[in-house]
Amino acid sequence: MVQHLAVEPEQSGMQLDEFLARAFPEVKKSFLRGAVRSGRVSINGEPIYASHRLRENDVIGLELDEDELAEHAQSVVELEEPLVVLREDEHVIAIDKPSGLAVEPERDVMRPSLLGGLVELSRARGAGIAGRGEFRPRLVHRLDKETSGVVLFAKTLEAEQKLREGFDGGTVHKEYLALVEGEHPLPDGESAVLDFPIGGDRRKSGLMCVTDEGKPARTEISVAERFHGYTLLRARPLTGRTHQIRVHLSHEGFPLAVDPFYGRQRTLLLSQLKNDYRKKRGEEERPLIDRTTLHAAAIEYEGVDGARVRVEAPLPKDFSRALKQLAKVRPHRR
Repeated sequence: MVQHLAVEPEQSGMQLDEFLARAFPEVKKSFLRGAVRSGRVSINGEPIYASHRLRENDVIGLELDEDELAEHAQSVVELEEPLVVLREDEHVIAIDKPSGLAVEPERDVMRPSLLGGLVELSRARGAGIAGRGEFRPRLVHRLDKETSGVVLFAKTLEAEQKLREGFDGGTVHKEYLALVEGEHPLPDGESAVLDFPIGGDRRKSGLMCVTDEGKPARTEISVAERFHGYTLLRARPLTGRTHQIRVHLSHEGFPLAVDPFYGRQRTLLLSQLKNDYRKKRGEEERPLIDRTTLHAAAIEYEGVDGARVRVEAPLPKDFSRALKQLAKVRPHRR
């Protein structure tokens, strides 16, 4: 049986061996490299070599079955905290990703990842079944490492195909909460669409920017809550560009309150919000939040049976703490 994997926009430029290692974190890299050398891995129907750099929309074909993959399983880095499962059925599992945890393994770095944690969960459930897990988690979308919130994984090939069609066709709806600098003028109860093309930033490797040479990108926004000097926005990406929400909000002049790459601050401190703040002697001030103030609050998709499913992720403690202090010391002034 030949499996097929499509190369997503953010994977363009990635080497084939890295792509395979991320797609199959539970499988030994030596086995995957051997499969490439033996011609059992192809790109767009043609045999290829491990160091080949991929392009968006390339189709990877793999002549590998689940039994083989299970036979060549490797250990993964265990998570410090157990995964929080928001919803699960026989086809899809939704996980509440904490900030600071990468969705997939980082190249040449032995750190925990969400995908690795799911591999361990699957193995624990399938203990005794010839070394294989109960299911093989299939990554269908991503969140930035510092972004928290709901992430979907397909448990079956049927679900993977259905979800990929949904993302490509725009029937998967994602909703984020974004705490931004500045008081956004958008009236309550109304929404607006930020429509600016996004492409790679030639001045800063790995970052994106609004550019006429970029690809179409649209983000719908509305106001969730107002504070003095800050706004909590709901953001719904209508396209799927890398760092889309962060780039669009920064371009509009309302960067995330904390964003080391597209904003102005690396942390949000109570001393920044409260004029009469006094630090306790001998104590270092702890940030209210020290990661990007972006949370994937909800996702809605069509299940394998055709029914619409909505999954929501509660606000993490750091994000809730920041909002609570803003409401207390920086209430909105009408």
